[in-house]
Amino acid sequence: MRQYNDSEVEQLIDEISEAAEEAIERAAAEAAKAAALASLEREAAALREAQKWKQEAEKEKQAQMKNYVLTGVVCFLGGLVLGVSSTLMIGGK
Repeated sequence: MRQYNDSEVEQLIDEISEAAEEAIERAAAEAAKAAALASLEREAAALREAQKWKQEAEKEKQAQMKNYVLTGVVCFLGGLVLGVSSTLMIGGK
């Protein structure tokens, strides 16, 4: 087995420490990337959900407008029938 002198041991320790620091920096960078991607994925999911709610609201708005028009037509026809029948009843006497 080889014997190392103090300067060689210090040099090895420095090299190992430097490699460890680089590995830690790379791991931190990867963790930051992963966190950013996770944040983007959550934001995209929230945007998809908001788009879905917007589309549902538009559909409900269209259905409500159809109901308004249908109610208007029914009321108009009912009033027309009531008016015509009242005129015929009053005019027929």
